[in-house]
This record gives sequence, structure tokens and C-alpha cells, in this order.
Amino acid sequence: MRKFLKQITNPILKTIFKWYYYKPRTYKFEGIKILVHPEVFPPHFTFSTKILLNFLKTIEIKGKTFLELGCGNGIISLYASKKGANVTASDINETALDYLKNSAKTNQLEIEILYSDLFENLINRTFDYIIINPPYYPKKPKNIKELAWFCGSDFEYFENLFSQLQNQLITNSNCFLILSEDCNIEKINSIAKNNKCNLILIETHKNWLETNYIFKVEKLTF
Repeated sequence: MRKFLKQITNPILKTIFKWYYYKPRTYKFEGIKILVHPEVFPPHFTFSTKILLNFLKTIEIKGKTFLELGCGNGIISLYASKKGANVTASDINETALDYLKNSAKTNQLEIEILYSDLFENLINRTFDYIIINPPYYPKKPKNIKELAWFCGSDFEYFENLFSQLQNQLITNSNCFLILSEDCNIEKINSIAKNNKCNLILIETHKNWLETNYIFKVEKLTF
């Protein structure tokens, strides 16, 4: 039942989303206020963004290089900047990036905003911290908005992610990924291992609707 209620493919939930996001909506966290466009991943009715924001509260990132890969609305990047990190926020949704530029200016926070398909435009760059809130439903996305939800019918997103990510995982780097109980974690972990990466569970967050897991991604050395 929990999976049924949460799935974005649920017609009832889709109707609610369509009604609520017929126009841009504000979202606030720790004094940061952003405007979320209807074509951008929404933090209002999903748990993953808030979980990651609270997770960042526990990490000392001041002065560290920080990448939010697939930043979407960018609230995580803005909060990281507020905590003193040197932040890069990347995405392939240009509407999301335009709105994030305005949010950074409004909140007087400095971040580097970059158009990049995964690490395509981040070659030869490494980061102390990488945060990823990935699409994980196995379905082919039809448009730019659906890219935030669907990873491809054969999990192509994760194949590409882990094949590139192994080159980003250097000594003392920290990469964190959030997944939900209603995605195929076993399949995703298998793809990671095939690309010399390993998912280590570090936090579990359970509520009335779903359970979310934060994993640390480490590079396999054998």
C-alpha cells in the first residue's frame, strides 16, 4: 500500500501533483527560500530532499568542495553554501538552473551553477563531497521533467552514473546517495559493483509512507 501511494505513476498522485504545480511554488528550509518551477523535481511532497538536508546538518563541510549532482531545485546546494562549502550545482534541466541562479541571488549565497549530464562537464574535477538524489523508477523518461523520476527501462542512468563515478572517488572523497525501499536497490547495487563501486548503508529513515536509505558510495579496490 505504501508503495502504491507513493509512486509518481499513481493516477491520483499525478492529479495532485498536476493541480499543485500548475504554477511555481515556494519552499523554505533554515531561512533559505526558493521558488520551484513545475518542470523541476518538487521537494514539497517527497521525503528525500528533506532527509538529505537534515543529513547535511550532521556533516562539517565548511571550506570543503561540494557537488550536488543533478541539483534540481537546488535547495541542497544553497544550504551547503550557507554552511560554508564551496558548492557546485549541476543539472541538465536548464529551467532548474535558471531558477537556481535566481534563488542564489535572492538568498545571497554563492554557488557555481553548471549544465552537465552527470560528469560530462566536470571532467578532471574532484570534490570532497558529492550528494546525489537520483531518479530510480525503471521506465524510459519522455521529457526533461521525467528525467528526475525515471532511470530508464534498463537502469541506464545508474550504468552511466557508476561508470563515471568510479573516477571521481579519490582518497578522502565522500559520496552519498539516497534511495527508497520501492526502488530495486539490489539491482542498483549490482550495477555499482560491476563498475567497481560499493554501496554502504549509513542511515535509514522510516515514516508512515516509505523507508529511505542513505548510502555512502565507495570505490572497490579489488
